Amino acid sequence: MSTHSSPNIVMLCGGVGGAKMAEGFAHSRFADNLSLIGNVADDQDFHGLWVSPDIDTLTYTLTDNIDRNKGWGLVDESNRVLDQLKALGADTWMYLGDKDFATHILRTQLRHQGMRPTEIARRIAESFGLDVPIILPTDDVIQNQVKTENGWVAFQDFFVKWGCQPDVLECRVVGIDQAQATPEALHAIAQADMIVIAPSNPIVSIHPILSVPGIREALELSSAFKVAVSPLVAGQTVKGPADKMMLAAGYRADVQGVAGFYSGVVDALVIDQQDRAYLSAVEQRVEHVLVTDTLMFNQANKVRLAESIVHAYQSCTARQAPELQQAG
Repeated sequence: MSTHSSPNIVMLCGGVGGAKMAEGFAHSRFADNLSLIGNVADDQDFHGLWVSPDIDTLTYTLTDNIDRNKGWGLVDESNRVLDQLKALGADTWMYLGDKDFATHILRTQLRHQGMRPTEIARRIAESFGLDVPIILPTDDVIQNQVKTENGWVAFQDFFVKWGCQPDVLECRVVGIDQAQATPEALHAIAQADMIVIAPSNPIVSIHPILSVPGIREALELSSAFKVAVSPLVAGQTVKGPADKMMLAAGYRADVQGVAGFYSGVVDALVIDQQDRAYLSAVEQRVEHVLVTDTLMFNQANKVRLAESIVHAYQSCTARQAPELQQAG
């Protein structure tokens, strides 16, 4: 546990929502003891290269190299490689910019040399100047798949190629039973004062992390204060297909469903002011329900939300009422 004034914070995250919250903590007063456990279940092979979208989004965002208009990829990109691949007859529905290709080339080369994916992620992050540790939950290959009326497809096919349009019948994580947790992830969880689950898709971003054998058990053994932020606001997703996937997994597509998903996992759930009407219902599933503005349109929003969550943790550990007040 941290003995510093800033608590030891470990965040579980994936996707754009996870990167936004990570950015809020990284720019907050509590950034000194922050580490991130990122989702690797959306990783996939493209053009013979191993692409790790969520890990790269974290790296690019936290070093201010992200294309903020898209929310992913590198800023000031060009498309000459992808255009030439298309001219050669390759399937190019997955956008990869020229500079982004370099990241994937290096990752794939190092994987072929036998380097641990955890070390590869660290090396790439350091090359971008990132000093916030990005930890992989597992070094093994685990991959989200989505079942539609056309059968099982990789998540990136559903998400990018098909634009999330098909109905979701079921989701699964291939390879999860054989995966092993990294010692870095287990150590981070054991040392945490506070574990934050970002407003990422619970089914395809957070569930794969929690399902790595050893991770959920480590969370249960941890004495850290555990808090999740709902990715659903007023019954809608801010971005992505979380609503469809929550329904397919048997949960309501609102904060009540999110509370059901995280029941028994977290001590507190952060919900948006727009969902205050569900406060009593959510309190039946989670011990503490924290209400504030959760939408992150700019850096000030991100930092305010991060600091509000830490203040709630401090209030709870001081045995005070944990209700968050809306920041003015």
